[in-house]
Amino acid sequence: MMWRVSFVAASRLLCLCVLGVLGACAPVLVEPADPVSLVWPDEIDVPPRIAFVKEFSRPNQLGITRNFFQRIGDLILGASEVRLIRPMAVVAVKGVVYVADPGAKGVHRFDPTKGRYDLIAGPAGTELPSPVGLAQGEAGEVYVTDSQLAQVLVIRPGAKTAAPLALASMMQPTGVAFDPEAGRLLVVDTGAHRVNLFNRDGTLHSSFGGRGTGNGAFNYPTLLWRDNRGRLYVTDSLNFRIQVFDAAGTFMKKFGQLGDGPGDNSRQKGIATDSWGHVYVVDALFNALQIFDGGGQLLLSVGTIGSGPGEFWLPAGIFIGDDNLIYIADSYNRRVQILRYIGGPT
Repeated sequence: MMWRVSFVAASRLLCLCVLGVLGACAPVLVEPADPVSLVWPDEIDVPPRIAFVKEFSRPNQLGITRNFFQRIGDLILGASEVRLIRPMAVVAVKGVVYVADPGAKGVHRFDPTKGRYDLIAGPAGTELPSPVGLAQGEAGEVYVTDSQLAQVLVIRPGAKTAAPLALASMMQPTGVAFDPEAGRLLVVDTGAHRVNLFNRDGTLHSSFGGRGTGNGAFNYPTLLWRDNRGRLYVTDSLNFRIQVFDAAGTFMKKFGQLGDGPGDNSRQKGIATDSWGHVYVVDALFNALQIFDGGGQLLLSVGTIGSGPGEFWLPAGIFIGDDNLIYIADSYNRRVQILRYIGGPT
């Protein structure tokens, strides 16, 4: 069922000027208030299920501002714009939001509680040319896949760089998830058409898949999600379907087909589930978020192409936390949009 002058003197003068200019300029960057009444469906006789919360592309939109000395440096040396460029994946861990951004060659970390922002790079500050997947671990760490480096890296809480993991070689790691019950890291290898399960020590526990069109086979899989019951959802991109597996990688079911109608797949990207088992699939070509029940029946479609709230332009990754906040990497709009599920079980 569907839903609806001298060195000293000059220094003093410079400081006074800086203080004056900063005082005059500080209030200039004012972000417009986010609308709070945008819901889906928006029909009078149908209860709303999804509500728009906010969007962000810069630290200040999350209440993170530069300190006094940073602003002085910006004024004297020139400030470089800090913003999302091409966000591909997003994850929120205990209020800290991480965004994988190939355009910025790293992973943005926004910590509103501490008022901190960092751009996480690779070892020794090297660039991450293609970070495309993110997953939260069991102790606040975040795993990131770089498809060009063919590496999986880990960002420890508070770390300024991501450390590569010593895993078996992969062709093109993309989607990633963590299984806290088994202590295993799950990584999609798009080029090999497989999903790999790694033990805590980095050894390969098992893998499943292989190229094909049958149940359990893949044709360029990309992203995956582990739900709160341990089931794995994989976007099987060029088979234009979603496949569902148990924790060991045994095929359970599939849904979706190529098409341009409601519930069809065209260029499916990120996938996630909420606390009630609804399945959320981002489709970049439809510029929409499609929501299905556990059996694969379409419940609601959210969004269309555009740059306004609730509109998308080539969206990519999605993350849903225990609070049922829905984070979507709206890639070509250079932002993350946050929605919330406000319905109940179906």
